[in-house]
Amino acid sequence: MYGVLFGNPIRQLGICFLIFVSSMIETSPSVAQSNNETIDVWIGTGRSKASKGIYHCQLNQATGRLGEVKLVAEASGPGFLAMHPTGQKLYAVATLNEVPSVIAYQIERNAKEVSLRLSTHVPIGDGGAAHVAVNHDASLLLTAQYGGGSVASYRLSPTGDLIEQTGRIKHEGGSGVVEGRQNAPHAHWVGFSPDQRFAFVPDLGLDQVVIYKVDSENAVLERHGAGIVPPGGGPRHMKFHPNGRWIYVLNELALSVTVFDYDAKLGTMTPKQTIPTVARELLEKEKFKSASEIRVHPNGRFIYSANRGHDTITVFSVNDKSGQLSVVELENVRGATPRNFNLNPSAHWLIAAGQDSNTLATFEVSGTTGELTYNRQCVNVPNPICVLFQHE
Repeated sequence: MYGVLFGNPIRQLGICFLIFVSSMIETSPSVAQSNNETIDVWIGTGRSKASKGIYHCQLNQATGRLGEVKLVAEASGPGFLAMHPTGQKLYAVATLNEVPSVIAYQIERNAKEVSLRLSTHVPIGDGGAAHVAVNHDASLLLTAQYGGGSVASYRLSPTGDLIEQTGRIKHEGGSGVVEGRQNAPHAHWVGFSPDQRFAFVPDLGLDQVVIYKVDSENAVLERHGAGIVPPGGGPRHMKFHPNGRWIYVLNELALSVTVFDYDAKLGTMTPKQTIPTVARELLEKEKFKSASEIRVHPNGRFIYSANRGHDTITVFSVNDKSGQLSVVELENVRGATPRNFNLNPSAHWLIAAGQDSNTLATFEVSGTTGELTYNRQCVNVPNPICVLFQHE
């Protein structure tokens, strides 16, 4: 059942900004990842004048508090980030020297700080990318181009450096249901199946998740099929359930989630449920409304999605027999325009990025009910649109 959790948006932001951030900041004596109490948080940012590139802070996994935020790499609009499987390289899609590129950074550490060193970069073309992903054996990197409506593939070296773009496949058409948003293809996300045999590209303009066969040896893709969402849905991001049998696709335009059965052998998606993230009557007063991100709790019992304009995160419970969803609660993000959020590896904490409030806020996650509790912790980051946790 949808709760009434919302008040004056100015008051909501005030709650965040009136917190004395300096009193909340905790400084770790070392940035070594062997210290399990803290974990690195990498923040991709948009193209606002205040943003200078990729930022970094640490999350104290015992308290949920965020440490000092620092700029670690200058770039224009490094929106989405991805991590090499070894945790030694960070990838970003950004504009470098006025050229839309995919960039590989070497993560460097000493006793006092963590930093990024530009390693390699390759031009993307087709207007630049909205998302980036790396396969498990780190032989192949993919980017999704929203403006150009395409997916591009790149060969990686054994050390994770970018070698070359091996292909770029253009999507065609558009569902035309939502005028101005679906008149052309808009590839919005890219990722891999658990067995890495297939790649998936939700295309907002097509109302489809385009499926590709993966040739990791040659670092290329081959068109395979598609999963279909309801007309006008506008698929944006998707995630697999830990059991590998269910897929959850977030529909940006309709603010809904479509649940699919997934056949791993055939690489096919069959839709079986579409559920709103926010009840229609709660959205009628919002001039701007758009779904942005979806995450799956590692225990497989809960799904989370973010609602821009409404400025909330929806918590769903997962039926353990069917994978279908029901709403648990709506939680205000204590910020404006939650473009992205993420769960730390233990899923005890959730960090919500307020793109227009320039904030990161932390929430405690109940592993029993899935519910979120604001941790009264909020720090400033300019125009955050991607939250990525370090892994080894």
